[in-house]
Amino acid sequence: MKITIITIMCWLLAMPVISSQSESPAGADDAEVRKIIREIDELYRSESSYSVIEMEIVTPHWQRTLNMDGWTIGMDKTFIRINEPKKDKGVATLRIENEMWNYLPKTNKVMKIPPSMMMSSWMGSDFTNDDLVKEFSLFEDYSYELIEVEDAREGIIYVNCIPREDLPVVWGNIVIAAIEDKYIPIWMKYYDEDGKLMRVCNYSDVKNFGGRLIPAVMEMIPQTKEGHKTVIRYLELEFDVEIDGDTFSLRNLRANK
Repeated sequence: MKITIITIMCWLLAMPVISSQSESPAGADDAEVRKIIREIDELYRSESSYSVIEMEIVTPHWQRTLNMDGWTIGMDKTFIRINEPKKDKGVATLRIENEMWNYLPKTNKVMKIPPSMMMSSWMGSDFTNDDLVKEFSLFEDYSYELIEVEDAREGIIYVNCIPREDLPVVWGNIVIAAIEDKYIPIWMKYYDEDGKLMRVCNYSDVKNFGGRLIPAVMEMIPQTKEGHKTVIRYLELEFDVEIDGDTFSLRNLRANK
């Protein structure tokens, strides 16, 4: 599933000047924008998937790295289990449609996560619960439009995504830059309701996983916490794999594997 000077990044990633338009400088139409958003939404998913992921969490005072396995079925089911470090081994997360649970082996308790906590930090990282398990869909739960931005690059499409009003999401909007002909994201910028840039997710190290070109690295940089970042690296990623139906069960949360 690197930044060195956070103040410089904040300046470079200042909020773009946005204006709606019927088509982008590269000539994309509405149908293509919808296809791009769907491709990005399902970037790391398929009918089923299995992944080995490394998550590096960096703060000014401490740093740690998690290694975990992940399984998905479409957009509706997600299961994640931490393997390392030893103190976090066995911690697991399960989502089935709109319901989510965490299992903490130290207390041997399964905790159901309410919708109000979907935007809370996952395991102390800069990614939220929703980032990891994808309860909300860009394609289904957001409206989107092509936009122009300052310093636009040729061959890059820029899309502004606005969440439905009834969603418990803290973002006022999300701006995406993606390679137009490959549907590969370059970055996503998340703004609050006042238009303040809150975090930036950079995508890099594009690799071929099962015949699909996918960024192997996602770097989430909060703009309000100096010196913080979380990097996800996909070490393995397989699509359309056979997955035991019991994987996505509360019983499997407690399994010591």
